[in-house]
Amino acid sequence: MVDNKGLVVFQDRKIRRLWQDNQWFYSVTDIILVLTDSKDEMAYWRKLKQREPQLVTICHGLKLPAKDGKLRYTDCVNTKNAFRLIQSIPSKKAEPFKQWLAQLGQERIEEIENPELAQDRVKEYYELKGYPKEWIDKRLRGIAIRQDLTDEWKTRGVEKQKDFAILTNEISKATFGKTVGEYIKFKGLKRPNQNLRDHMTDWELILNMIGEKATTDITIAKDAKGFPRLKQTAKDGGNIAKNTRKELERKIGKSLVSKENYLHLNERKKKKLTKKKE
Repeated sequence: MVDNKGLVVFQDRKIRRLWQDNQWFYSVTDIILVLTDSKDEMAYWRKLKQREPQLVTICHGLKLPAKDGKLRYTDCVNTKNAFRLIQSIPSKKAEPFKQWLAQLGQERIEEIENPELAQDRVKEYYELKGYPKEWIDKRLRGIAIRQDLTDEWKTRGVEKQKDFAILTNEISKATFGKTVGEYIKFKGLKRPNQNLRDHMTDWELILNMIGEKATTDITIAKDAKGFPRLKQTAKDGGNIAKNTRKELERKIGKSLVSKENYLHLNERKKKKLTKKKE
């Protein structure tokens, strides 16, 4: 089961993961915790590395959210090396865990071959979270528009993750008057794995789509290449969304930049589960 973009769940245990270099990387200590039920997974991993030093060579130090909510470097393995790690850990759960990993990999292959499957799974995820259908439809459309934009940026010279973030911030600043980070704080989101777009209202999603779609079309029309020119087209696209927002705000007499978020959906779900147990 997929819990969110940064987590997957195996037998009620959460495993942190990160999408990088077109593949998933999983937290080594989370895998150890799942397979061994160790009270100190860090100590277990230290002893395992001492016993089999070659395991260090299959790991990558990547930043994942820690227990305190901060991003910290964590030993991670891709799917292939996760199987190698499992071989070094005696556990009755090893075989079902291998099958689970293989299933995750198969789902990813299926999604690449048939993108509609990926959309169906995302839709199911939001439905389980309790999001309204109309919102889900907008969110899925926004994901497609965002993908078109990032694909365009890639073909025009953007490679570094920080550059994608800077361009995205340019659109956000122009559209809403806030960077992504500022908007996250404005909405009261605190955990690193909380996606800002998952907490946008209908109009925020629509304006975000306008800004990103406009940026894509302007970029193509101007045949903009290289980071400086792409930064300008990102501002141009965001300004079109800003003008739409300002005009509508004048008509309805209130701001469309909202503190509203969807954290209440999780709270509602927890209350329902509590009532059922009672």
